[in-house]
Amino acid sequence: MRASWRVYLFILLVSLWAVNSGCLTPRTAVAGEKVAYRLKWLINASTAGDVFAASQGFFAARGLDVDVKAGGPERDAIRELELNYAQFGVASADQVIRALAKGASVVVLAQLFQVNPLQWIYRTKDCTIKKTQDLAGRTVGITYGGNDETIMRALLASAGMTEGQVRLASVRYDYTPFLNGSVSIWPVYRNTQGIYLTDKLASAGEQVAFFDPSDHGVRFVANSVVTSQKMIDQHPDMAKRFVRALLAGWEAAMNPANETEVIQALAKSDPDTLPETMRRQLAVTRRMVQPDPTVPLGRIDKSAWQQTEQIMVAQKLVPDQVGVVERLVEP
Repeated sequence: MRASWRVYLFILLVSLWAVNSGCLTPRTAVAGEKVAYRLKWLINASTAGDVFAASQGFFAARGLDVDVKAGGPERDAIRELELNYAQFGVASADQVIRALAKGASVVVLAQLFQVNPLQWIYRTKDCTIKKTQDLAGRTVGITYGGNDETIMRALLASAGMTEGQVRLASVRYDYTPFLNGSVSIWPVYRNTQGIYLTDKLASAGEQVAFFDPSDHGVRFVANSVVTSQKMIDQHPDMAKRFVRALLAGWEAAMNPANETEVIQALAKSDPDTLPETMRRQLAVTRRMVQPDPTVPLGRIDKSAWQQTEQIMVAQKLVPDQVGVVERLVEP
């Protein structure tokens, strides 16, 4: 027993010496820097690149251990940045501008959607909407306090129409008023809810179309990557690595050749969406993330940000301009 104990002690001492002197190579790499990334909404096709960047090792390859956290109505990425619960997040332009107006120190690093997926769906048997004036006399759904309300009011104003020329109806997450026809024009995210409702009505023999605000001059910026000024000042290298890894993940996720792997990654958090439905959602998402293949994915459209700010000032959603263009920083 004593001999065995001496042999064990000798091996232990030699092993400790070898590790401390660098003679042994660790079997696993040093863990990446931990980062929390809060999304704007639940995980679905609109978060394909975020999820793919994590699942396929794009973050890990740049030395980051990123926890991609689903968002939702009770989650506010900008607030979590301020509380240091997250280092990066996703927010729409109206959220950023409201936060800046309240004194938040938020910075925009990339714009994930070049075309806002917020549109309005309607049955083609009921009407054809080729211009904003075609909304006159119709019941249009809006989420009071949401960016769809802001966009609709901007559309009416740009068309020289008053609110009294349409019937605005408050909507929530229940599609019943649209399905039963009491609200004929319904706000949806074209690449997710739009696909679901298209299929739902098609099964009943009904055809739909979409009213896209960007076709009528209102380019209200949607999902963008944000962080705090503190992160930019104190950890600029981390911010660069994060954004480059994230955009590489988005580029790979938007490549049709990787569609099956993307669907598998999303299905872990969105098991209720059928693969075929998700394929169609991804097809629409591609057109909104990079409508022009010559424009780099993630490019910040400064003119669209300026227009969004002007719309919010005109509607008195913020007291004055907040200088949002100065907060657009592509690392």
